[in-house]
Amino acid sequence: MIKKIYETLLDFITKKEIYGTIITIAVNYFLYHTICLILESRINKAATAFEKKKRKTIVSLSNHILKYVFIIISVVFLLSLYGFNIKSMLAGLGITATILGLALQDTLKDIINGMSIIMENYFIVGDIVKYNGFTGEVIELSLKSTKIKNHAGETLMISNRNIYEIVNVSQNNQNVQVEFSIAYEEDVDKVEEVIKKSILPKINKIPSVKEDSAIFLGISALDDSSVKYLVQYHCDRDSQWRTRREALKIIKKELDKNKVKIPYPQLEVHNESKIHTKR
Repeated sequence: MIKKIYETLLDFITKKEIYGTIITIAVNYFLYHTICLILESRINKAATAFEKKKRKTIVSLSNHILKYVFIIISVVFLLSLYGFNIKSMLAGLGITATILGLALQDTLKDIINGMSIIMENYFIVGDIVKYNGFTGEVIELSLKSTKIKNHAGETLMISNRNIYEIVNVSQNNQNVQVEFSIAYEEDVDKVEEVIKKSILPKINKIPSVKEDSAIFLGISALDDSSVKYLVQYHCDRDSQWRTRREALKIIKKELDKNKVKIPYPQLEVHNESKIHTKR
C-alpha cells in the first residue's frame, strides 16, 4: 500500500509539467531577487546623499519593472510546458494589446509617466513635494503610483498620470519662512532688536541652515489680537521640517528670555452697571 502511494507520488513529481513548473518558478524567483540585491547594493556606493536617493528611486522603479518582466517570462515558459502553441498566441497578441491599450489607457499613462519621472528628474524618493495642499516626503515610487507621507504620518497615494500637478519644493536649497505672533502692547523696536540680535544668530547655527541666511523680513500682518513677524532662512534639501521645529523652539525661548509676550486667545467682557430704560 505504502509502496503504491510512493510510486504514484513519484510518478506525479517526475512529470515534466510538475518539476518544470517548480524549476521555472524557483529559477525566476532566484534571478529576480539576485538582481534586486545587486541593484540595491549600488545605493550605498553613491557619493552624495542626493545621488544615493536618486539611485534608490531608480532601484525601486527597476524592481517593479523586473517583477512584471519575470512574471511574463514565467507565464510564457509554463504555457509552453503545458503544450500551448506560443507562436499562435503571440500572433494574436497584437490585437489583444490594442484592445487592452484602449481599456487600460489610464494605467498606461501611469506607467509612462512613472518612467519619465526618473528620466526628467522630476522628483526622487526623499524629495518634499506638494499636491493639492498636501505636503510631504516621497516614500515610494512605482510604475503606477507615488506615495507621499507628511509630517503627521498621513500617507497619500497619487497616480503617476497626475505628476504634473505635483510641485517639488526640495530640488534646490529650501527657502523657509517662519511667522510668529507678538502681543500688541510690546514695543516694535524692542521686538525687532530681539529678533536681530538673539533669534537670527541662533537660527543660523542650526545644522543644515545655510550660513548667515536667516534674515528678518518685517511685520507680515496686523491680526485681531497680535502682530505677525516674519523671518526667513535657507536650508539643505529635505531638512525644512526639522529646521522649522528647531527655529520655532529658538523663537519661543528667546522671546521668553527677553520677556516679550506671545499672545493667546482672550475674551473681553464689558459689564454695564446701569441700564437705562425709556418708557
